Amino acid sequence: MTVHIDRDEHVVTITIDREHKLNALDYPTIDALLAGLDRLDSDDSVRAIVLTGAGRRAFSAGADIPSLAGSIAGGPERALREIVRRGHALTRRIEEFPKPVIVAVNGLAYGGGCEITEAAPLAIAAEHAMFAKPEISLGFPPPFGGSQRLPRHVGRKRGLEMILTGDPIPAARAAEIGLVNAVVPGDELLDAARDLADRIIRHAPTAVAACLRAVTRGINLPVDEGLAVEAACFAATVPTDGVRTGLRRFLDRTTAVPLKNSVSRTHT
Repeated sequence: MTVHIDRDEHVVTITIDREHKLNALDYPTIDALLAGLDRLDSDDSVRAIVLTGAGRRAFSAGADIPSLAGSIAGGPERALREIVRRGHALTRRIEEFPKPVIVAVNGLAYGGGCEITEAAPLAIAAEHAMFAKPEISLGFPPPFGGSQRLPRHVGRKRGLEMILTGDPIPAARAAEIGLVNAVVPGDELLDAARDLADRIIRHAPTAVAACLRAVTRGINLPVDEGLAVEAACFAATVPTDGVRTGLRRFLDRTTAVPLKNSVSRTHT
């Protein structure tokens, strides 16, 4: 097994476990990640996902090069089928997952590992983590969606600098440009990811899913179309228990606190 799934109450941790290969993404690992996400999607008791890598050296060093080389040797059709479509399926699944996916970057996030980080709605990095887009050194552009997501998230020029040079950047720089949310000491990484998950799942699952859907679907649309997405996501929550409970809690709290008497002034 190259993918391990562990549960702690409502939060599941998925670990890519190919530590001897720097958690490189061979085809069975990608397929196992997709299958695991499918199972967790259908389990309503699962509220959030933390995705990380085994060990401290790497979150994922990217696609497994021997697998990739074999597909490329088979020509463009085979390469598209085995590399691009599979990679797109994984990053799109993570990006559109209806529950928050928090990537805990515990080391190198190169190539496909960086593209997973880009696709995830949230990410926290260990201080020693490094990020890179080295595909250009192999002669091709990022094939798992990185040529599209990275410039959209960090800006065209910052994205192109990473894509065209292949040079790594440290975790602090990744946080500065918005590739990750926060940087923490390595031994605090999973606790920080869990804390972020807990701060999200205290809210109604219907509200969390609607927020994720509104942002993910609307972010690359013109504003008017994005506002239509937002309106549809809002409307979908109106009849839910989450809205009824949230409004009741707020109204009960405000009515339970008496208003302070205003101070009257007398005039002589």
